[in-house]
Amino acid sequence: MGVIPLPHKKTVALIRVAIQAGGFCSRRGLQELQTPELQQLMTDAPRTGKEQPRSRPVKSGAEQPILPGFYPDPTVCRVGEDFYLANSSFEYFPAVPIWHSKDLLNWSQLGHALTRRTQFRDGFPWPSSGIYAPTLRHHDSRFWLVTTNISDFDSGQILVSTSDPAGPWSDPVFIPAARGIDPDLCWDGDTCFLSWRTLDPGAEHGLLQARLDTATGQLIGSPYPIWQGSGLHGPEGPHLYHIGEYWYLLLAEGGTERGHVVTAARAPHPWGPFEPCPRNPIFTHRSLGLSVQNTGHADLVQTPAGEWAAVYLGTRPRGFTPGFHVLGRETFIAGVTWEDGWPQFDEHRYDVPVPCTDFVDDFTAPELHGRWIAPYAEPETIADHVGTSGLVLPPVREGATGLLCTRVRDHEWTAEAVIEDGGLFSVRLDDRHWYGVHLENGTVRAEAQVGDLHQQLGARLVTQGELVLRIESLPPIPHPNTYGHGGPDDILLSVDDSEGRHDLARIDGRYLSTEVATGFTGRMLAIGSGATSARVRSVSYRAGIG
Repeated sequence: MGVIPLPHKKTVALIRVAIQAGGFCSRRGLQELQTPELQQLMTDAPRTGKEQPRSRPVKSGAEQPILPGFYPDPTVCRVGEDFYLANSSFEYFPAVPIWHSKDLLNWSQLGHALTRRTQFRDGFPWPSSGIYAPTLRHHDSRFWLVTTNISDFDSGQILVSTSDPAGPWSDPVFIPAARGIDPDLCWDGDTCFLSWRTLDPGAEHGLLQARLDTATGQLIGSPYPIWQGSGLHGPEGPHLYHIGEYWYLLLAEGGTERGHVVTAARAPHPWGPFEPCPRNPIFTHRSLGLSVQNTGHADLVQTPAGEWAAVYLGTRPRGFTPGFHVLGRETFIAGVTWEDGWPQFDEHRYDVPVPCTDFVDDFTAPELHGRWIAPYAEPETIADHVGTSGLVLPPVREGATGLLCTRVRDHEWTAEAVIEDGGLFSVRLDDRHWYGVHLENGTVRAEAQVGDLHQQLGARLVTQGELVLRIESLPPIPHPNTYGHGGPDDILLSVDDSEGRHDLARIDGRYLSTEVATGFTGRMLAIGSGATSARVRSVSYRAGIG
């Protein structure tokens, strides 16, 4: 969490509430608080041991993601006792978060794989563009990650490597002869095989494979088709594994929506010929009335004890039909057993601790925390540190979003930004779907953008000085109709000034869902400027209702 020497009275009040509610995972990062009031808060707070994290609720892995929020397309590998995981990240930079775990259940972020624009070239600034599904593997004492930048499509796949997954990762090796998405790497001895879903214009779409020179990005020989799936829509996300006497191929099929499934085939060689599993699909939630939907895009890993597990993506839709998922596609875990030589998923094997997602960021650290990313831009070009005074965000230049973003990771939450002079605090799904609280020229406005419609919903004149802009996700207001308005939540926009709290607007949350806005991402909190600069003193987030 970092050191938080904030004397601001509203920040103190926020921390008091969080501590009393058990909202902080540990006291590490609060030990060096400078203000006497905050030191006393820590002294008075109940303790659960010698600086140990507080106990967390545990839920079945069938319902609880190991990485809640917009962390889709998981890929995993193990080195010794350690597990490493990566996710796709689309238009946001830096890209491809990298995670570490000792037990597959508790994960800490090491950094990002793509942190330089030479690795993630600028392209068209469209929502759900950028970096698609990666594959993370360890071979010959190095970590290898291959992925696609859909905004730089003609460069083909991107291959980077490192000896330390925390980075830095190498300069990219481009593979222009393999244009498409969802690349996979595997090795048979010293021979590397690249498999991918081709989207090359003018060519037949499907799953291709070729031998790869990892040093140059050149394909050795012509690409050839491999197993094309069980016949469902959109076979993609291939992953190959040498297990026992067979090479197993896992695919995602049915599209990444409600029909998503995992299918499997096996062969004596990486290139085939492949025999499909007689029980395909081997895992799906399609047509089942479960709280988690869209399950698929799985990757297998073996534990040091010899057991098998799989990470996969899923969504948690809420509200009336068709259901609205707002956090994006999240990362889940399942156990894997083997029957008659085929993998079977056991989604109830693991009890998953609910991660602590709370944070308070006062921006006094020398660098931005890794939670802050930016759409179509580099975070360091959007905000300037000003010592112990937070961030200054210059006026947005033409054609830019000028936003710093961090993932929303819970269904009910409260977030606050302490700002002065001006600025925008918003929750967004993309550029055309967001709600926010905007301070400009002495007026705070609640605004909503839904598609081409931009609406001011409420306003308040305020005096100069620091204000707290607040966004909350709340359960929908009950309605005489059995199903109410049918949305997944309400978003409440408010401001605290010298006269207290003022609610400005309460809005149906369905318009910030994938089912309305489309795309592959999830809700993000965003801070930004506008025609004038913004000064942000702190941003806080906590799970649950304020």
